[in-house]
Amino acid sequence: MSEQSIPFNAIDWSSVPKEEHPGETGTSYWQVVQLPGLRIRIVEYSAGYIADHWCRKGHIVHCLEGEFISEMENGEPVVMKQGMTYVVSDELSSHRSVTKDGVRLLIVDGDFLK
Repeated sequence: MSEQSIPFNAIDWSSVPKEEHPGETGTSYWQVVQLPGLRIRIVEYSAGYIADHWCRKGHIVHCLEGEFISEMENGEPVVMKQGMTYVVSDELSSHRSVTKDGVRLLIVDGDFLK
């Protein structure tokens, strides 16, 4: 097995604690599972959430419930609705999340997006 090998894991999200992260406005709540070279999160943004930073990290983001805007630093909005997914590698965009009514996301990031 290599250093990056991950054995079978079943994740019971109900047992993963929530971490609170304030935004510019609103709050995000993260449930985080960290594996070798891989981070998997369920993230909830409260109503009125605006991220407090521009992110250049790569992600796979799947919208589980609700709707949000992935706003690009150049002002371009990308509306993400339930059932939609976006993918971006590290350093290929500067983006932040904004939601009017709240949203629940599955976010995967890790070494494979470098």
